[in-house]
Amino acid sequence: MSGLGRWSLWIGLGLIVVAVLARALDLIPVTVIVGILGLIGVGMAGYDWLYYATQRADRRRRARKAEREQGR
Repeated sequence: MSGLGRWSLWIGLGLIVVAVLARALDLIPVTVIVGILGLIGVGMAGYDWLYYATQRADRRRRARKAEREQGR
């Protein structure tokens, strides 16, 4: 995961915690806005993780293919 993905994850989780606290204080508009922003942050982190995981898998696949071709 890149640096941006880690930032998005921690900021998103922090905003979700703030949303839970705002809900406990019955601040519903704040809860909704902050909760949506928190989910966007966590979603960005998930997308970033998925993007880099597929890149790593592709590099491994290409390396295995190159090893097989050199072995022939």
